[in-house]
Amino acid sequence: MIQYPIQQVSQFCTFYLDSHLFGIDVKKVQEIIICNDITKVPLALEEASGLIHLRGQIIAVIDLRKRLKMTSVKLKFPVYNIILKTEEEPVSLIVDEIGDVIYIEKDSYEPPPETISGISKELITCVYKLEEHLLLILDIQKILEV
Repeated sequence: MIQYPIQQVSQFCTFYLDSHLFGIDVKKVQEIIICNDITKVPLALEEASGLIHLRGQIIAVIDLRKRLKMTSVKLKFPVYNIILKTEEEPVSLIVDEIGDVIYIEKDSYEPPPETISGISKELITCVYKLEEHLLLILDIQKILEV
């Protein structure tokens, strides 16, 4: 494994939606769980899938596909949830598949390409070119502005 000085790298928790690889700063991730049940909330926004109960805490669940304006699919349980730390309370994002925690050099990012289709570009802060994928880094603050 390549050793980098701490100041020069960022760590990202990666995950997939369709064939797209996304990343979230690991400092924002509380934990990853597999969930078998989500309680629907009547009259909630389309992106709000419902609520989950996690060790005595009620957590709002956001369907990240819908939030990113991607093709929606019917949830098949169990589903992967990334629990995010926020200033108020934890929030969960539903994702298709969990990737790895990866280290990226801070100066190797690029702006999001104009050709990204089906995804809300304003929710992507930057892009990293990996060997097999483009890693799209999400702006968690904007994602949570539901």
